[in-house]
Amino acid sequence: MAKTKKPKHIAIAGNIGAGKTTLTEMLSKHYRWIPQFEDVDHNPYLYDFYEDMPRWSFNLQIYFLNNRLNQLLEIQKGEETVIQDRTIYEDAHIFAPNLHEMGLMSKRDFENYFRFFETLKRMVKPPDLLIYLQASVPTLVGQIQKRGREYEENIRLDYLKRLNEYYNKWIDGYKEGQLLVINIDKNKFPENEEDLGDIIQKVDSQLYGLF
Repeated sequence: MAKTKKPKHIAIAGNIGAGKTTLTEMLSKHYRWIPQFEDVDHNPYLYDFYEDMPRWSFNLQIYFLNNRLNQLLEIQKGEETVIQDRTIYEDAHIFAPNLHEMGLMSKRDFENYFRFFETLKRMVKPPDLLIYLQASVPTLVGQIQKRGREYEENIRLDYLKRLNEYYNKWIDGYKEGQLLVINIDKNKFPENEEDLGDIIQKVDSQLYGLF
């Protein structure tokens, strides 16, 4: 079967602790794709945000939006296939609305932010394939505790649960392009090679029509 043209952009979406970074690393190694990670270490708002969410929520979301838009413009300009850890959609459809609903971002800021996102979205193409890592809250909590990031220690269960609801709603209505959903309650790809092989097989079939 003839190979379709080389994909430009693969994106991995999922809640905090779902394993996006790990899968990005594994797939980039397997396919020799260029990985693009979320730069949590140099984010000038993250610590402030976790200390005082209402004060810093809008600033943080604008920072993320700008960063991801830059990533997408770079991907479109380049020749290589890039695999991206988290997408521009997640900020707009999951994190910002959740902050607004929790009273941590004002209506005015949220509406301004979302209109800005809608404008920027018209400038970029959706990913050739979106991989969504779906997980229950207990799985997420287990993985967050395992990696032990200091600023994540105070993440509350109800926060993760609400994000999960937003994620599932967004994925149910996702119409931007090809979508692959991996249930990580069942698929333990970080420690199980067969599970990783299962994901690779599904990616091959989505991108190259190989069965």
